[in-house]
Amino acid sequence: MEPHPAEIREAPILPAWQRACDVLIAGVLALVLLPLFAAVALSILLTMGRPILFRQKRPGLLERPFTMVKFRTMTTAPYSSSDASPDARRITRLGAFLRKTSLDELPELFSVLAGSMSLVGPRPLLLEYLPYYSPTERRRALVRPGLTGLAQTSGRNCLGWDQRLAKDVEFVEQLSPALYWSILLRTPLQVLGGEGVAVDAYSVSLPLHLERQGWRTASK
Repeated sequence: MEPHPAEIREAPILPAWQRACDVLIAGVLALVLLPLFAAVALSILLTMGRPILFRQKRPGLLERPFTMVKFRTMTTAPYSSSDASPDARRITRLGAFLRKTSLDELPELFSVLAGSMSLVGPRPLLLEYLPYYSPTERRRALVRPGLTGLAQTSGRNCLGWDQRLAKDVEFVEQLSPALYWSILLRTPLQVLGGEGVAVDAYSVSLPLHLERQGWRTASK
């Protein structure tokens, strides 16, 4: 693993209009969708038991860790190192439905209200990916991570890593009210169409750090 710079030296990009839109829209959605929150939580409780929520540290603005909260989609059963995918056997039928419809992401609305996320921005990935970004790709952390983003409306998790990260940087460099609203309005159509989403991300590609470790090994 290559050393990772201690901090990003560029200033964060935090437009006031974006924060105002985030708070207004997320607040309304959280209230309107409360019955759906309750229905999903009850379904998880009855089919998988506790915990109902999945919590994980993810890099946020300027790569500072925050706790991302989602509805749980997998059992807690251990997986074998011989499995082609560590998630395939643990994702439940309900979990697959929640992932396909993005309902597992609903609790992130409260992260938007708290200010650790935005409705629109690069998706918060894993902490272990940080050392494997190029200097240009690290610019994705100049904005708050989002529930949806340019990469998600351009192919979701069926895009290759280079394409996904390039779309994240493109969003940062072209951030405007028009782009924000375009992504926000296209997201429901993308979700309802079910296009470009793989319930088990491992079935599409390796995790970023393993894929790029392989590149380095192959290039030696």
